[in-house]
Order: sequence, then C-alpha cells, then structure tokens
Amino acid sequence: MAVTPEVQNFLAMLATVEAPPASEQTPDEVREAYAALSSLASREDVGSVADRTIPGPAGGIPVRIYTPVDGVPAAVADGTRGVLVFFHGGGWTIGSIETHDPSCRALANGAGVVVVSVEYRLAPEHPFPAAIDDALAAMRWVTGHTAELGADPGRVAVGGDSAGGNLAAVVARELRDAEPPLRFQLLVYPATDMTMSFPSIDENGDGYFLTKDTMSWFRANYMSDGDHTDGLASPLHADPADLAGVAPALVVTAEYDPLRDEGEAYAEALRAAGVAVTATRYDGVIHGFFSLPDILPEGKAVLDEACQALRTALA
Repeated sequence: MAVTPEVQNFLAMLATVEAPPASEQTPDEVREAYAALSSLASREDVGSVADRTIPGPAGGIPVRIYTPVDGVPAAVADGTRGVLVFFHGGGWTIGSIETHDPSCRALANGAGVVVVSVEYRLAPEHPFPAAIDDALAAMRWVTGHTAELGADPGRVAVGGDSAGGNLAAVVARELRDAEPPLRFQLLVYPATDMTMSFPSIDENGDGYFLTKDTMSWFRANYMSDGDHTDGLASPLHADPADLAGVAPALVVTAEYDPLRDEGEAYAEALRAAGVAVTATRYDGVIHGFFSLPDILPEGKAVLDEACQALRTALA
C-alpha cells in the first residue's frame, strides 16, 4: 500500500524545513533538530519520574525511572511490578532520555511496569562498543536493584527502538544465561545488519524520513572502519547458536523503513533458533512512527501492542 495520508502530511511538513542532510551537519546540530521533533509527542502523567546516575564502565550513566500512574494495576500478584530497561533510538549518535520521554511514559502506564530509560554514551565522541558497554552495565544495575525499584527480579524485560533496538537485542543475547533470565525483548524497527545489504535499504532509502545516507552517517559515527559483521554491532551476524534460549521477542517493522528487511530477518533468525517471536509489520508507515502516536494512528497502535505484549510477558 502507499504511505498513509497522515504519513504524507508528516513528510510534507518535514519538507518545509530547509536543512541540509544529516551527513552535512555536525552531530550537535542533528541532535538539536531531533530534540525539536520529539516535542511533537504529548507526555502522559505518570506516578513518578526520577532522574539519577548509576555506575558505568567510564563514569556515571544517567537514567530516568518511571513508575505508572496511581491506579494502574501491577502485572505481578504481590504488588511488585515488572521492569523494562529501555534504550532510545537515534543511530547511536543522537537521541536521549528526553527525546524518548513520551514513549517511556506511555509504556509505563500502558504496561503497568517500571521503565528505566538509559542515557548511554553517544558516537562519534564515544564509538562502538561504548554504547553496548553502558547498556550492559545499566541492565546489570537494574537486575541488582529491583527491590529498590519496587520490581520483581524475575520479571525484567529489555527494549528499544532503532539503534536502541540494536542495543536491546545485543543485551538480550549477552545476558541469555543470566539468572533469573530476562523475560522479554521489545525490538522496535531494530538495526541488526551493519553491512546495510538488504533490499529495503535502497527501496526505502530516500524520501521516507530515515534515509540510506543518514544510516551510512550513523554507521560511520558509530563504527568508523570497524567490522560490520561483528555480532556485537550486527545482531543478525551473531552465531545462530548464541540466539537459542534468548528472551521471547516482539519485533516491529514499518513498510517504508530502510531497516524493514533486517528487522524481519532478525525475527526469522530468532524463530529459527527456537525463540518465541511475534513479528508485526505496520503497513503504510515509516521509521520513527513509534514515537509519533499523536500524529500517526499506527504510532498509537504499536504502543498498545507493545504494552499488551509487556503486560503478558511480565505477568
């Protein structure tokens, strides 16, 4: 199908903004523009929001902790909640806990879970594998502090969108044998193939918000001339045997996303390894729709699907 009317309107609005491609700007300039775009999403009231700093491999890691609004039932009978550790998208270069604040609020309320949003280090100032090191450190901190968070240590999930989905997939694999095991992974249009070799990279590489040129810029910032088949950077290229036993997953893709094919290929790789996977493609929409529920109906639909999946997995 063609892009939806709402997507057409969104793309037309973006076309009125006179700005050079991301690859011709500095990271700080692109970060500022992305932060402005995130202001289009409304922010739900939640029960509490707490900013703090946790230990990391290269210093403190900022995190933002959300608890649901009063009256939202916990998914756990004893009154403790499940917890979702969330990594924001932005090509490992842009984005922050602030840009994804609306999404994390919606996930906390909708799923009835504590959400811990992680401000991992960004490239190019901190290239691969700094973001992964921070993500793993944050995950281990959360699993060691569930009592403090009012959460159940046996009901922990990991998630993220785009580059954050990449980090979530890597974390889920690296902590495959953790005790207690992770219960779920939420992968929203995840970047899984740094070789950028799937057809959708070219088919959807121009005119649909995220472009092939921007993805190449993100990759250069994050990895420079590194091995693009390294499983820590490209989950799809990890040893298939290492996927067996990872947490069940919801993998979300968008029809007009350059990352569509690699996300769907990763869902198939998980399924082939015996992992329980739900793969949902949203037709007519573009990369980023998860963060635009006030503009795109599919953005609200995918939040609802993610919240239901989390509630079920962490019950």
